[in-house]
Amino acid sequence: MPLYLTLEFSSIIIPAVLSFDKKVEFYKNWPVLFPSLIITGTFFIIIDIIFTMGEIWGFNPGYHSGIMLVYMPLEEWLFFIVIPYASIFIHYVLSAYFPELILPDKITRIISVVIMIVSLVTVITSFQRTYTAVFFLIILIILFLMMFDKSRLLNRFFLTFPVILIPFIIVNGILTGSFIADEVVWYNNEEITGIRIFTIPVEDFVYCFSLILLNLLLMNYFRKVFTKKYDS
Repeated sequence: MPLYLTLEFSSIIIPAVLSFDKKVEFYKNWPVLFPSLIITGTFFIIIDIIFTMGEIWGFNPGYHSGIMLVYMPLEEWLFFIVIPYASIFIHYVLSAYFPELILPDKITRIISVVIMIVSLVTVITSFQRTYTAVFFLIILIILFLMMFDKSRLLNRFFLTFPVILIPFIIVNGILTGSFIADEVVWYNNEEITGIRIFTIPVEDFVYCFSLILLNLLLMNYFRKVFTKKYDS
């Protein structure tokens, strides 16, 4: 099995099996999760395709299946199902087992504003770096949208995200060249800041944050829509 596909299988197998854990019962979220994955995945895939065509990044054929769909390997398409599923599962597990794990509103607002300011400054100063500018702009927009969300999702997510980063760093570290001879995913250095944590471009942390948070935000939206539908 190709390395990229092996990493995805390893990422999804435990969350998939434990989705039926009696305390979490994550499977009950599937009706709102899968529409969110489709919408968010479509958005990010379009960006991925554009980036791949523009050689902003690319994929090492030695590490994927070779099955190509619109310029990208099959594994990259699966990425937007596997990684968000596993990450959202972690968020829900922590929420179920540690319900008190939630930040005060004031601290949440401060963190949000700081991230938004940093993102805005980064977009302005890095507009010539496509990968950097695009994803810092996306996180800026998503956090702006979160200002209208009353679910206190961010109050939890700011605490669960550091835990989500643990498997992310392992998987994305390998994808970007840690512990292997070459990169699974390569980046055009002219399109990123060049700042890396281990082998991971700092932009990928913004990418991950935006990908997971947008899914969670859409899940909340669909939950409200479906609740109104069934109540009416």
